[in-house]
Amino acid sequence: MSQLRDLLEVHTDLDDGAVAHLEALLRDWQILSDLSFADLLLFVPVEWPQGVPAFLCVGQMRPYTAATVYQEDLVGEVFPRANRSLVARAFAEERVIRDADPDWSTGVPVREEAVPVGYRGQIIAVVTRESNVSMARSPSQLELTYLQTAGELAVMLADGAFPFEAGDVAETPPSLTTRVGDGIIRVDAKGFSIYVSPNAISSYRRLGRLQDANGQHLSDFDPDCEGLLDGLAEAEPVEAEVERDGTVVLRRMIPLLRDGTVVAGLLIVREVTDLRRHERALRVKDATIREIHHRVKNNLQTVASLLRLQARRVRNEEARLALSESVRRISSIALVHEMLSEESQQRVDFDKVASRILAMLGDGLLNPEVPIDLAVRGAAGDLPAEVATPLALIVTELLQNSLEHAFPPDRVRLDVGNGTGHVQVRFDRAPSTLRVLVTDDGVGLPEGQSIDLVANLGLQIARTLAESELGGTFCILRPGASALALPGTTFELVVPLS
Repeated sequence: MSQLRDLLEVHTDLDDGAVAHLEALLRDWQILSDLSFADLLLFVPVEWPQGVPAFLCVGQMRPYTAATVYQEDLVGEVFPRANRSLVARAFAEERVIRDADPDWSTGVPVREEAVPVGYRGQIIAVVTRESNVSMARSPSQLELTYLQTAGELAVMLADGAFPFEAGDVAETPPSLTTRVGDGIIRVDAKGFSIYVSPNAISSYRRLGRLQDANGQHLSDFDPDCEGLLDGLAEAEPVEAEVERDGTVVLRRMIPLLRDGTVVAGLLIVREVTDLRRHERALRVKDATIREIHHRVKNNLQTVASLLRLQARRVRNEEARLALSESVRRISSIALVHEMLSEESQQRVDFDKVASRILAMLGDGLLNPEVPIDLAVRGAAGDLPAEVATPLALIVTELLQNSLEHAFPPDRVRLDVGNGTGHVQVRFDRAPSTLRVLVTDDGVGLPEGQSIDLVANLGLQIARTLAESELGGTFCILRPGASALALPGTTFELVVPLS
């Protein structure tokens, strides 16, 4: 819907309510297109160019039930008012205007109808229904029902009664959108069926309702129709599912109004058994994967605890420090698995991971005699697990390096204002890359030293992971090379995301 809103904000002065009404129309007008066997175009008036009155096409919908009239996309196109005379008349007369004779300008005979879009007593746009009449033939009962219902929806559109208020119907995932081709039942205002399509009959037979539904009340063949009948009586759309013997059927009731009174209802029926079965299988798989991540996290934490116990018993200082570094590396991996165990997808909010890494290192490495401020700047966003795990290790190693070497007590360079050193992790997310800076305002590298000369085990691990595991680049920036870097030491990592 962003394209519609962008076009309207640039070229019209419609208020937010009117824009929201047109957005709701575009969410629901596939039904009108299919019932009409016609392409739909949505027009708004504009001054274009140099003050010339014109119409801007801000929406287009092709039918699933017929061949399209337009192969090209017309959204964003501007038409002089003389070229869209029916649209101009619909705006001026505020009523539905029908073309008496087909238009042959596109190479095929096209019959056009212009339907004004009413909103709070005013006309804010016009929808054209344009159908190819070259294949005209005697319509079936199904097609007559489609066309009758489409005409009623068109009248509701002009009256401002369609689309219904956005709050009346919950947002439906695209995989569960109901279409008229799935099966329809036209009922009267009391819920008695007037016409039942073959696909709708098939759906109810799968629910175990084998009797003929034509002429029957909804309660005679729908096992859970109370909500549908309530919506019909109250002139509110209703969408609900019913399940019997493993079969799931989605039903959507659309009240058809005339002068604010319910005259009939369109019930769209779709069997969604396979979709629901697939969703349940995915939920079970997701729960299993999350449980695996939870157990991996617990096992890693157990290993970290064992290493801590071992470190306490080791008398050699070098060995004790090596064990402590291993604990931090294992803990950073455990953080990623902990996040994966909490999320429903195999992606990680890495900003949370980075913040927890900073908290973990701050608790274990900060020297109370040298106050240091740790911070995260920018946003990394969600990352796949295969990127998040090595990146967490890299960030841990680089932060640990800064905390251990950037601020020696005898040479520490502190801000004059508050006597605090600074270490930052900065993220710069682009569509195809993630740039990470780990920067400090400590003592910096000795003059003339490169990463190859100063790399300890931690930096070697970070470089290997960055280049081998992530396929990225890893380097030390010169002071002043980036406006985002602090004046001490800055490590730059660029990771491809696609």
